Amino acid sequence: MKYDVICVGMALVDSIIRGFDPMPVSASGYVAESGSLNAGGEAVNEAIAAAKLGMKTAILCALGNDPAGRIVLEELDRNGVDTAFVVNAEATPVTTMFVNADGTRKSVTNQAHRKNYHPEKEPSRFTDARAMILGSLFRAPFDDPGIIHAVVNAAKAAGQLVVADTKLPNFRFLSLEDIRDSLPLIDLITPTEDEARYFSGKEDPEEMADGFLGYGVKNVIIKLGARGCLLKNSETTLRLPAMPVRAVDATGAGDNLVAGFVSELLRGASMEEALRFANACGAICTTAVGAGTALRSREQVLEFLGDRFF
Repeated sequence: MKYDVICVGMALVDSIIRGFDPMPVSASGYVAESGSLNAGGEAVNEAIAAAKLGMKTAILCALGNDPAGRIVLEELDRNGVDTAFVVNAEATPVTTMFVNADGTRKSVTNQAHRKNYHPEKEPSRFTDARAMILGSLFRAPFDDPGIIHAVVNAAKAAGQLVVADTKLPNFRFLSLEDIRDSLPLIDLITPTEDEARYFSGKEDPEEMADGFLGYGVKNVIIKLGARGCLLKNSETTLRLPAMPVRAVDATGAGDNLVAGFVSELLRGASMEEALRFANACGAICTTAVGAGTALRSREQVLEFLGDRFF
């Protein structure tokens, strides 16, 4: 295989507004602690993190020939992600993120997020890797059952580890039942707690995981935010608490966790070792504004873990 990891999915720019005060200071003005533009989207965040962790990484995404697209492309190039498979799009989506003092956030999307490209038409763009991370399952273009099935089926036929990182639907709503033929082809699915609750209809994280396992998914990691993470499969259940850090911005923490988990699995780690490493990647990410800011290298993560466990 040419690559260790290829990330397929959403690419965008996050306009991150931190410490927004909803009380106006004038008839038309508000204030915030800071504002910044950051490359984002699950595929971008995961590709950059995987590359920083030493994986030979490529990305398949769609970017417009516009200022936002150039921000994303330059950040991918700077971090050593192969961008040969990037597809031209009409416009690059921009998401506005309002980040609270504790790092939690809310986002505003727009119609540019609905634009589809068709990764299923050229499987050679995503099958030449040991693992494929499908970012933004249930968001365009992966809000179409036919596209989802064609991509995961081609990936499994190529012998890839297939990982799906989920999002809550925004413009087109699908359920697990709508993609039941694709779910048994997924080796690992990684919803947040809110996403797992939405798709499973359950409140307990273990029961949420069972909802995915019942459709044939091999492994489930539920990202529990400040309460850590849960991994469950047919043989074991692992739960790790969140690692203590001063959280500044949770944007991309789950994406860093996914990239960390996959990278360690590819290095031969056990599920528990990979989950512990991934948990540290997510924690490190929250210590700076932006999804790709704080994480620097695998050595940094190992040192971070060593300071806490040895």
